[in-house]
Amino acid sequence: MDGNGRWAQQRGKQRSAGHQAGVKATRGIVEHCARLRINALTVYAFSSENWQRPEKEVSFLMELFVKAIRSELNKLHENNIRIQFIGELSRFSGGLLDEINAATEKTAHNTGMFLNIAVNYGGRAELVNATRAIAAKVESGELDAASITEETVTSNTWLAACPEPDLFIRTGGEQRLSNYLLWHLAYTELAFTDTLWPDFDGEELDKIIENFSSRQRRFGQTGEQVQSG
Repeated sequence: MDGNGRWAQQRGKQRSAGHQAGVKATRGIVEHCARLRINALTVYAFSSENWQRPEKEVSFLMELFVKAIRSELNKLHENNIRIQFIGELSRFSGGLLDEINAATEKTAHNTGMFLNIAVNYGGRAELVNATRAIAAKVESGELDAASITEETVTSNTWLAACPEPDLFIRTGGEQRLSNYLLWHLAYTELAFTDTLWPDFDGEELDKIIENFSSRQRRFGQTGEQVQSG
């Protein structure tokens, strides 16, 4: 969800105004995806590299996370949406961590769309974490190293409960993954748009999904094999 700061700067506003507008855009996209019956939506809210931003901006984002969780939780729960936070959560303060745990627990038994919120998340950190978990199982004798498969790795990632992503969307004009879902995006279709995140809405999402639906996903096969299958 890229472009909050630039959106604000283009309007002569503080970057904080862009982040507030970004929360509003996120709300609209979550609602739209739920209407489309999308199984899982993962949003990159705060990367492990974002701690390098000015302290004032980081503090504002932390406060904004707390407010957003509090204001949106009941509506998400009423709409049967299950919330999961992925990333190295232990770095967050007690107040924010309490809100994260409360939201996770309250929606844990919901059966609708998975809403994964990536906070203090890094794709490489996720792989390191999964590797450590697997190594511990091998060391304890619970797992034989020779039996490790791709499924073993996947089951030890933070997104183990979700299907592999079909579509990756990055707003704001940049065309890179930025350490996001590195393991999970192996066969994901990629889409990039110049639209800044606060301006991204359901109509633009529909256009991207329409384009995605016209693509032929071959997963290593030939086009003829896919068509005949």
